[in-house]
Amino acid sequence: MNPRLAFLAAPLLVFAYGVIRIIDGLDGSRGPGLAWTTGHLAFIAALVLFVPIFWQLRAMAGRDTLSTVSAAAGTVGIATLIAQFGIDIAVGFLAADHAGMGVLFDQVKSVPGVSIAVYDGGPFLFYLAQLALVIQVAVRREVRAWTPVLVALDLALPFIDKDLIPLGALCLLVSFVPLARRAPATQVRAAAALS
Repeated sequence: MNPRLAFLAAPLLVFAYGVIRIIDGLDGSRGPGLAWTTGHLAFIAALVLFVPIFWQLRAMAGRDTLSTVSAAAGTVGIATLIAQFGIDIAVGFLAADHAGMGVLFDQVKSVPGVSIAVYDGGPFLFYLAQLALVIQVAVRREVRAWTPVLVALDLALPFIDKDLIPLGALCLLVSFVPLARRAPATQVRAAAALS
């Protein structure tokens, strides 16, 4: 995939997830059903796009130890979030209704290590790495100082209210436009930049 496209498509997929999530909740509960599954698949697709984004940000940040550790930590965070959203989709398929989903989620989270790795700890690596990498790129003056501010806003809004995910995704999209312009036009050049 063209790295420039990844910078634009990932926030749009997060936006889609946020909108679908709101629509899914209009009846008073979220999941199971088509909206639950579709929204989660949109977010997983966004996460997959964040892998090349993180490694492109690493290249923009100078390929030093800090940027490499940030990109690696972010990739681990992506893996934990994909696991979380995969579990969510599976639970949605297995449960007859929203109450049944709660029972299944309790069973999954009772497995030793799953709660901290997949729900409470591991996913934060994705968010922290994303902000860390954008700050490193901004310090090198590859983007303006407002870029990390918008990324931080995107990360903070869902903690205020998850219905703000679409607004946060729009902030992320605006912050990623200048990064997309600086990204190489082809994946071949991006792969060379990682070395």
